[in-house]
Amino acid sequence: MKHQIPDKIISTAELIPMIDRPAAKDFGARLDLWAAALERHAGPLSALYRLEYLQRAELRAYRRDNTPLAVAFADESLRRAGLAGDSLGDIMDFFGLSEGAAHRLLCDCHYNGAMTGARLAASLRRRAWWSRRRAAFVSGFRGLLARAA
Repeated sequence: MKHQIPDKIISTAELIPMIDRPAAKDFGARLDLWAAALERHAGPLSALYRLEYLQRAELRAYRRDNTPLAVAFADESLRRAGLAGDSLGDIMDFFGLSEGAAHRLLCDCHYNGAMTGARLAASLRRRAWWSRRRAAFVSGFRGLLARAA
């Protein structure tokens, strides 16, 4: 590996576009819509059960009634925006969640039986805020690279 100074790296960097993935700012808006749907949900919610023990295929196919996944898919605005189904894989793809993020947000081991729409909505709104900050940072960095070229 050749040592280079940061200015040299910026001037020679090649940007590779992300294909088939919405912009990060879109994920923030989608998370806000999901949070609003959860806040409107009147009853209790079931957290997802023991996600950390599932194989990848099982994790992506996971679904249950009365979960945040079902609430998201029941929301007309999210389905119009492209949410394809209520499996965890559909949710992860649509909202840009990694397996780790999905586990932190949705697994029962983080709720001790006390998952509510309002509590999860607050977590989703924080994630949406960070998603927008990250998108702004990346956009600014790309502008810096474009000016340097």
